[in-house]
Parts: sequence; structure tokens; C-alpha cells
Amino acid sequence: LTSIDIPNSVTSIGDLAFYGCSGLTSVVIPNSVTSIGRLAFYGCSGLTSVIVENGNNKYDSRNNCNAIIETATNELILGCSTTVIPNSVTVIGNNAFCYCDGLTSIDIPNSVTSIGSGAFQGCFGLTSVTIPNSVTSIGDYAFQGCSGLTSVTIGNSVTSIGDYAFEGCSGLTSVTIPNSVTSIGDYAFYYCSGLTSVTIPNSVTSIGNAAFNGCSGLTSIDIPNSVTSIGSGAFRGCSGLTSVTIGNSVTAIGAWAFSGCSGLTSVNIGNSVTSIGDAAFYGCSGLTSVTIPNSVTAIGSSAFAYCSNLTTVNAMMTNPPVLEESDYVFGYDGNIYQTAALYVPVGCKDIYSNTEGWKNFVNIEEKDFNATTTVKEDVNEDGKVDALDIQQVINVAAASE
Repeated sequence: LTSIDIPNSVTSIGDLAFYGCSGLTSVVIPNSVTSIGRLAFYGCSGLTSVIVENGNNKYDSRNNCNAIIETATNELILGCSTTVIPNSVTVIGNNAFCYCDGLTSIDIPNSVTSIGSGAFQGCFGLTSVTIPNSVTSIGDYAFQGCSGLTSVTIGNSVTSIGDYAFEGCSGLTSVTIPNSVTSIGDYAFYYCSGLTSVTIPNSVTSIGNAAFNGCSGLTSIDIPNSVTSIGSGAFRGCSGLTSVTIGNSVTAIGAWAFSGCSGLTSVNIGNSVTSIGDAAFYGCSGLTSVTIPNSVTAIGSSAFAYCSNLTTVNAMMTNPPVLEESDYVFGYDGNIYQTAALYVPVGCKDIYSNTEGWKNFVNIEEKDFNATTTVKEDVNEDGKVDALDIQQVINVAAASE
């Protein structure tokens, strides 16, 4: 089936009517049709010609655009590989170009304010896209599976990036998220394995579950102070990550958030974090030290399990946080409790030594986390104390006030 002749007696095209007709290359919608059902042409990947006859009161193909547009709403509901989106279109509808294999480029005009769910899902041939400043939302699955996509420019009016919006866009190398975006959806950039850099602006308040899961090319991430929550598995399997800075507004690090980030050598946890989720840093074998701020009250099961090279744990809390499945938070490989040094606030060694989980550490030492330096007896060969030694004394005195 390469073309269909829909007679003028037809008034309605039902849901899934031509679902999966990948060989279909052209379709003409007669002027009698007043209803086109959900996913009616889903998977018709070979379409090159889409025409609505003149005189149709519900739909049109204005300016010979090779698309079906709902006249009253200016929503483009079906496009094809040769579509030119008119600058009167305000919405690119759900699944409008879904699995349009032949689509290699698309110009989204400034009239468009929203891109619907699955709008360009599975458009493997699409290599670049510019989302104009008029667009305020990118729908769920909007560009999912566009594996050929190497470049995306997101306009500075977008406030939300939907769930799975760019999942599996393995060709993407960098993404700049504009400072209009407040939320990054679940699985938004899931397994974008080619992604080497991403900028998260200060406008973002939440990073969804598995948002960057499997982005193995990322080497560093800076989570700004605006972010209050990091979803479960948000950066799970980002094996190339070497450093992470978590802003001072984050209150919860989700379960498995950074698990499997084997290249991670350092992490700076902001002092507003109150809970670290189950397995949050599970298997971060490159991590050598971690500082847990005094805001933390609970650490989940296996949070630091299999961090096999961890040698230093700085626990800044005067009251030891609750450890879920306490014997395994830092455990499983059998060595960390014996080899890593646990540093706790001055005067707190006894309470840590008698608290479940924490008492498993063989080496518990007290540390003044407020001190900026330590004073050593340092006399020069001439028997005089130099300016550096004096400054050290000043620093320590100031820190103790």
C-alpha cells in the first residue's frame, strides 16, 4: 500500500486507522472528513505527500505545506518528510512527525509555542533542531530515539523539558539548557551516551528520575543552588564523571542517583542535604574521599557500598545520622570499614563508636572541621618565626572565635 483513496462519503478516520503502514507514501484527506482519530497515521514512516482537499471546514494544508493542520486551533496534527511548517502554526501536535524516517531537517517557526508528546519521536534521520524562543514547553518523548541528532538549540522561553524528551539521542554531544527551564523531566536525557557536557542553569529546581542515566560521556557536573531535589538514578551509570558539585539548596539525593559513576573521584555535597538515598553512590569505585555535611540526618542502605577505594569519610554531624541497614551503608566489599578513616567532630568519637553502622569503622578520629589550618612549631634556621607562621596563628584564632 503506497497511496489511499478516501472517498468523499467518509466523515471520520478512526484511532489507529492506518497504524504501521510504513509503505504509504501519499494520502489525500477529502473535504468531507471532520474527525481524525488518535494515532491514525502512527508509524507511516514513508509519507512524503499529505494533502487536505480545499473546502474542508475542519482541516487544511495551507501554503501547500504537506501536512494536516486543524484550522481552528492552528495545530499541526500530521507531518511528513517534506513538510514545511507554516508560520501560522502554534502547536506541533502529539506524534505529528513520529517515526518519520525520511525527515532530516525541520524549521520550527517562531509562531510555535509548544511541541507535543512524541512529536518527533523516532525521527532517526534528524540531525539538528533549533527550538525557537516562542516555544514554552517540550512534551514527553518529543525527540525520543532521534539517534542521529547531534545538535539541539533550546530557546530561552522553554520552562519544562518533558519526560523522555531526548531519551536515546546518542549522537548528542552537548546541550545548553536555557535559564528559563525550571524542571528537567524523568529520563529526559536517558542514555544520551555521546553527551560530554551539559549546563544546568540556576533556574532549574528539580532534576527528574534517571534524567541523565547512562550519559557515560559526561565528565563533570555542577548542580546549581536553585536545585532542591535530585531524582532517583539521575546520574546513574555516568561512568565518565570525575567530579560533582551539589548546590546548597538540594535537600535530598535520590536512590541510586550517582551509582556506578566509577570515574568519580570527588564529590562536594551541599550543606542543605538532609538525606542521601539508598545506593546513591553505590559502586563509585574511584571515590577516595567524601565529606558528609552536618545537615544530613539519614543515609540510605548501601549508599556508599562498593566504593572500594574510599579512604577518608568526613562525618561533620555531631549527632550520627541514621543508617538504613546500618552494616551495609559503607560495606559489602569487606574492606572499607577496616581501611577507611572516619573523621568526626571534636568530642563525638564516643557516640560514633557506639552507634550502629558507624561503630564498624576501625579507625575513628576526631577533627576540628571549623579550623582553617593547624599550628606547627616551625622555626627557621635563624631561630625566628616568619610571617607565614604568624599568619597561621591568626587564621586559627579567627576560626575559633
